[in-house]
Amino acid sequence: MAKEVLRSLTVKQYMARDIVTFKPDTGVMDAIHTLITRRVSGAPVVDDHGNVVGILSEKDCMQVMLNACYHEELGGKVSEYMKTDVQAIEAETSIVEAAEMFNSSPVRRFPVVDDNSLVGQISRRDVLRALEKIW
Repeated sequence: MAKEVLRSLTVKQYMARDIVTFKPDTGVMDAIHTLITRRVSGAPVVDDHGNVVGILSEKDCMQVMLNACYHEELGGKVSEYMKTDVQAIEAETSIVEAAEMFNSSPVRRFPVVDDNSLVGQISRRDVLRALEKIW
């Protein structure tokens, strides 16, 4: 029974919809401030059409600190630090497939897209909420 229920659940049902996003030309220091104040460890980077073009994580932002320390360079644009090889997940994907993706990847969150436009974000914790719900 649990197997059928889990397979029927979709990413769209458990994803976060009100998420932090950045534009490629956002100042990286502003982005770091947002990550800290919103208490998130990373956020998708989107273009003017809402398409995911990258992701900026706390780990990516460590380079800002190292640049400041070793090269006396502070700042820059999000586009200079973000990862561009982003794996997104479709909103209609089953929660089981999302769990498989998390299980085989070191990432903690995936941007959720519908027709290539960002509609949310799903985290490992969101997937676990689906499991807890059927318990």
